Amino acid sequence: MSLHPVFLDLRERKVVLVGAGNVAVSKLPALLEAGARVSVVAPEVRPEIAGAGVEIAQRAFVPFDLDGAWFVVAAATPDVNREVAAAAEERRIFVNAVDDVKSATAYLGGVLRRGEITLAISTGGAAPALAGLLREGLDAVVPEEIDAWVDEARRLRAEQKAAGVPMTERRPALLVALNRLYEQGVQAGRGAGVVSGPQAVSS
Repeated sequence: MSLHPVFLDLRERKVVLVGAGNVAVSKLPALLEAGARVSVVAPEVRPEIAGAGVEIAQRAFVPFDLDGAWFVVAAATPDVNREVAAAAEERRIFVNAVDDVKSATAYLGGVLRRGEITLAISTGGAAPALAGLLREGLDAVVPEEIDAWVDEARRLRAEQKAAGVPMTERRPALLVALNRLYEQGVQAGRGAGVVSGPQAVSS
């Protein structure tokens, strides 16, 4: 199976979280951080969810709970997850079924956020622990000050667009600019927010 990686803009969009146990508690913060309007459906609700300021339907899941939703996270029992997946399929809504690969059409991965950069790793649900370990590896090598890279890339992009620089020439120019940042940081003795080593970026 080949998955198409994508980042979703969930701001002010309805997202349904089915289940309210430990797993659901762990999924909720990322949804709220993304600005989603989260609706939780579960017969029993943990205090962490009850106090999170989200809409709660304290009962069993029914298909119409997904009406108007953009995304669904099924964090319930396998039987309930399958019901959620079937209802989502009918409504053409992507569903992340926790620890239930066969019921899922969306797979969450290990995520590293640093400044304006988001890196995500997925194994298609096959080995989520491995995705987590790889995320920890990236955390060790991605510089804390990577916002300096973003600022430089943004500045250079604006200049290139204004000057009509062809797309094929933009990335090599960015490579040169980032290596210049690295060299300036080495001279200043602080690394300029890039990975330590003989060269900041390679083609």
